[in-house]
Amino acid sequence: MKIDKYIFVFNIGLQNTFVYRWNYFLRALFGLIPLAGTVFLWNAVFKERGGSLHGYDYGSMIYYYLLTLLVSNLVTPTEDEWQIAADIREGQINSFLTKPLSYLGYRFSIFLSGRLVYTLVTLPPIALIFVYFRHYLVLPHQLTTYLFAVLSMLMSAFIQFFITYSLAMMAFWILEISTIVFIIYSFEYFLGGQMFPIDIMPAGVQAVMKWLPFYYELFCPVAIFLEHIRGAELTQALAIQTGWLLLSWAAADFMWKRGLGHYQAVGG
Repeated sequence: MKIDKYIFVFNIGLQNTFVYRWNYFLRALFGLIPLAGTVFLWNAVFKERGGSLHGYDYGSMIYYYLLTLLVSNLVTPTEDEWQIAADIREGQINSFLTKPLSYLGYRFSIFLSGRLVYTLVTLPPIALIFVYFRHYLVLPHQLTTYLFAVLSMLMSAFIQFFITYSLAMMAFWILEISTIVFIIYSFEYFLGGQMFPIDIMPAGVQAVMKWLPFYYELFCPVAIFLEHIRGAELTQALAIQTGWLLLSWAAADFMWKRGLGHYQAVGG
């Protein structure tokens, strides 16, 4: 069966990725340093203000950043764009042109296996941080909140993968994609909720950001879990996120076909 090929790729990806488990563990461990800086920063902010900020107090703000740390580790691709770009530059994709195997499906299987290993390796240090800040944790009471948050998180992971894949396809035209990647990642960091919660922004700015894909790469599932997005607003958010998922998927497929046409035309 066709699916068996991708299961095989997934298993190979697990074995290859697990070789770098200590790299992932150390990356997660040192990734906690920015969280420590964030804790000190917001502690100073709330001491100065002496109250709340757009519905957040110090405890809920720390909880927000804990959740963004967790979700980011669960859904964000790890070096996928560099691996894909290397496949293109080094001609490794030639082997896929003669096999009944979709390169997008192949990379998606690798992405899933990488996320699984990365999650298993990085969860322990993150879990310790959650235990340390446990008095700030407030879990949702509704089962549907968990379901919608998980659904949104899955779509966030797929959107990030397809955007990463599309960016990597630029390697068909340019030798070095790092500048483009870093520019897009800067937008993701600023507009995706990692730097600050989107819902502390002015209403007009929020209204614009809700139509951008970055809003749905991280902030949306966190806001759903925190029950900051409910009712009709929740329905709208999931609908827009689904739209971005389909659009990013279509963009990934389009970029592959256009890039492959260029690759073959120049004798790649």
